[in-house]
Amino acid sequence: MIVVLGATGYMGRAYVRHLQERGLDHVTPSRRELDVSSYAALVDFLRAVKPAFLVNAAGFTGKPNVDACETARAETLLGNAVLPVTISHACQAAGVRWGHISSGCIYNGARVRVGGRECIEPDLMTPDMQALLNKDRGAFHGFTESDEPNFSFRHPPCSFYSGTKALAEEALAADPLVYIWRLRIPFDEEDDARNYLAKLQTYPKVYDNVNSISHRADFVKASLALWEKEAPPGLYNVTNPGFITAREVVALIERILKPDRPFEFWSDDREFYAKGVKAPRSNCILDASKLQSAGIELAPAADAVEHALRHWKRRAA
Repeated sequence: MIVVLGATGYMGRAYVRHLQERGLDHVTPSRRELDVSSYAALVDFLRAVKPAFLVNAAGFTGKPNVDACETARAETLLGNAVLPVTISHACQAAGVRWGHISSGCIYNGARVRVGGRECIEPDLMTPDMQALLNKDRGAFHGFTESDEPNFSFRHPPCSFYSGTKALAEEALAADPLVYIWRLRIPFDEEDDARNYLAKLQTYPKVYDNVNSISHRADFVKASLALWEKEAPPGLYNVTNPGFITAREVVALIERILKPDRPFEFWSDDREFYAKGVKAPRSNCILDASKLQSAGIELAPAADAVEHALRHWKRRAA
C-alpha cells in the first residue's frame, strides 16, 4: 500500500496514474479525510493503514506562478517547510519510508569549467557564458546533491518559494527514512497549465535561459524506482540528463507543432523583471549522475522534450 498526499495536484495526479497503470494498491486521503498538518492525526492514520511507502506531492507553489508566494507567505511556509517536517516526524514515529518532492529552484547557474578551472557561475546569460555555451556545452556541469543551495534564504536574493523549499531540505537532512526528489521545470505531452511546454505557448514573451528539466512521468517512475531498488534514502536530482535553453525548446515547438503565432523574447533580465514577473527566478543545471549511478536511466533533456512534442495532446476546446 502506498499513500499519496497531494494527489489532486499536477505531480500528485501523475503518481496516481502511474500506480493505477501498474495495479499497485494506493490511497489518496483528501484534506477532509485527513488533516495532514496534524502530527497526531497523521501518525494514527499511518499506524492504521500501515503503508509500505508514502509520497508527499503536497505543497504550495502559488497560482498562476510563484509570484503568488511572495504575498501568501504564511501558506507558502506552512505548505513547503512546516508540512514536510510534520510528515517526517509522523513517518519516523510509524516507521514508514517516504518520498518528498523538493525543487531544483534552490540553485542558480551552474558549475562551469573555464581555462582549466571550475567555478560556479550564477548567471548563464552573460555574453561570456553565452559565447562559451555556443562553443563548448561540455564546459557546463550541474550542481550535485552535495552542493549547498545558492538561491535560498541563506544566499539571497531568492524567491520566497525557493527559500521555503531549501528550508525543508535542511530540516529533512537528518531523517533516515526520506527520499528527497528534486524536480526541475516539469513537462510532458499533456496540454496543462502547469506544463512548461504549454506555458511557453501561452506566454506573451518568452524568458530565455539555461535549465535542467524533468519529464513528469519520468520523474514519477524514477522516484519510485529509487525506493523499489532500495537505493539509499537521501537527496536525488531527478532530472533528464543534460540541459536545454528556452530558445531551443521554442525552436522544437515551432518545428513540430507549427503554432500559428510568432514567439517573442524578453530582451534581457531588466525588461523581464520590470514588466514580466515580481519574484526572482531560478535558472540552473542539475547533475543527475547520482540517479544514474542508482541504475536509473532517463532520456536526455532535449530528446524528452522532442518526444513530448511529437506526442502532444491538445486540450479540448
